[in-house]
Amino acid sequence: MEIEIAFSPCPNDTFIFDALVHQKIDTSGLEFKPVLMDVQGLNESAILEKYPVTKISYGVYPRLLNKYVILDSGSALGSGVGPLLISSDKMKNIAPEETSVAIPGIDTTAHVLFSSAFPEVKKKVFFRYDDIESFVIANKGMGVIIHENRFTYVEKGLHKICDLGEVWEEKTGMPIPLGGIVASRKLDKEIARRIETLIAESIAFARGNYPELSDFVIANAQEMNETVMRNHIDLYVNDYSMSLNESGRKAIGIFLEHCDIEKQSTFTDYFL
Repeated sequence: MEIEIAFSPCPNDTFIFDALVHQKIDTSGLEFKPVLMDVQGLNESAILEKYPVTKISYGVYPRLLNKYVILDSGSALGSGVGPLLISSDKMKNIAPEETSVAIPGIDTTAHVLFSSAFPEVKKKVFFRYDDIESFVIANKGMGVIIHENRFTYVEKGLHKICDLGEVWEEKTGMPIPLGGIVASRKLDKEIARRIETLIAESIAFARGNYPELSDFVIANAQEMNETVMRNHIDLYVNDYSMSLNESGRKAIGIFLEHCDIEKQSTFTDYFL
């Protein structure tokens, strides 16, 4: 049985899924066809329910409640992993009526966290995450950066104005739910549970061979240097990626409440 699985080309995702999609582990008769795209593309595809298993931003999940269920493995949660608000001027303050802020996708967790921290800012523009540094360098406004840009903005002369993850953690005392793996509610539950287990096994395989970086990770790293690749993996692949456990599920539940979901069911109904 072949199953399409969509995720980003970022090192944390390719690190997680390499063993799964290349059958470096026993996949129990399942074959996985990878589909790689940026975070907003993943979110838009999930809204259309294009793929049976996909990575998403938790910021888009309120639009997916009736379509997808969250898997226990493969998520990106943690402390100190949140989006950063940056500027070309380290002393610059936000002028709510004037400042333009570039955000990596309207349905992203980064957008939810920024809007929570700065609800008065209305001039938002949305770009691919890897175009935001250029927007800021061109002095067009501030930007919210994610992924590897957390590790590159300083060398480009840019300055952190606010760590949006710190704001979240101080407010909630919980880890930051960035992205997760979801399975279509149309997919057989037994198959979904096998996939959930296989993702955890794929992560365990990758961690067992780390610090080796597979060809799959390197080929999709978009000319990223090795240090940035490793920083990316070290930051975003952790014990929550193996299993959300109670604390991860609680953090996601609080985040979804923060997204103003009308509770039509208990939060446990959101998980497989």
